[in-house]
Amino acid sequence: MAKKRKRTDAPAKAAVAEKPDDSAPERPPRTLFGFKEPAPDAEPASEAAGSAAAAPFRNKEKVLITCSRRITYRYRHLMQDILSLLPHAKKDSKVESKQSKGNALNELLELRSCSSCLFFECRKQKDLYLWMVKSPGGPSVKFLVNAVHTMEELKLTGNHLKGSRPLLTFSTNFDEQPHWMLVKEMITQIFATPKDHRKVKPFHDHVFAFSIVDGHVWFRNYQISVPHNEIDKVDKGGLDKMTLIEVGPRFCLNPIKIFGGSFGGPTWYENPFYISPNQIRALEKRQKAGKYAKKVKAKVKRKMHEMENTLEPDEFAELWKGE
Repeated sequence: MAKKRKRTDAPAKAAVAEKPDDSAPERPPRTLFGFKEPAPDAEPASEAAGSAAAAPFRNKEKVLITCSRRITYRYRHLMQDILSLLPHAKKDSKVESKQSKGNALNELLELRSCSSCLFFECRKQKDLYLWMVKSPGGPSVKFLVNAVHTMEELKLTGNHLKGSRPLLTFSTNFDEQPHWMLVKEMITQIFATPKDHRKVKPFHDHVFAFSIVDGHVWFRNYQISVPHNEIDKVDKGGLDKMTLIEVGPRFCLNPIKIFGGSFGGPTWYENPFYISPNQIRALEKRQKAGKYAKKVKAKVKRKMHEMENTLEPDEFAELWKGE
């Protein structure tokens, strides 16, 4: 009987070693616009991790817009107009206007992943205050809102696309004093729409104008109107053919205080020319009370004059009484 040959695993190992790798290639990193293919001269993963600090800055600004309870319809319409102008803004339910509103709003900002806040606080159903806040570290600015005119009230002819990015323009007064420079920076971060936001149209067709007049910040919104005739096309830089048409809304911001923290903290600036609406109403009441006091004083003076200068009896008063 023939001797059985001893079996070896060497050929099997060689076949396994020669088998090609048919596994799927590594998936490229996913971005907001889809999967990003690596560049031909891209660095390895280990070197790319080391150069992560050199990545370009991406603006992820999100603004929370909310208001206090018992707000009037006029101020609520203003809040909705601003919400429609900012595609990167989020709306939330009303917050009770108490001393602890800062803690509640800071928690709300953290839950909604927002870095800024516009809080409309209505008091006595007459006065509107606007809190412009950067969270969580601050600073925050408190304004008194005056001269409110909503879009529905104005009914202007201007109209721009919803979700388009605005151009921000500031008057030269913003660069004169430090507190105005801080206000300008906060307005820029809150009202400037991020470039790569998912709800944003990738072009500019309106302008937000901020101007300082008499210590107040005045807001206007204009549409950039360009002639659409094929014969009369606008060249690059042809600003003389462009016109501005106002859209709305309109409002005026009177700065009260600038705080170092979010909804509070150390006071960095206080407006020395600010007069609260309560003081203005009290002064008007005093003036009305002064008018009434003048009327009462005039009546008393007239009675005293009549008593001092009595009329002499008329000798013909009873002449025709008997007939």
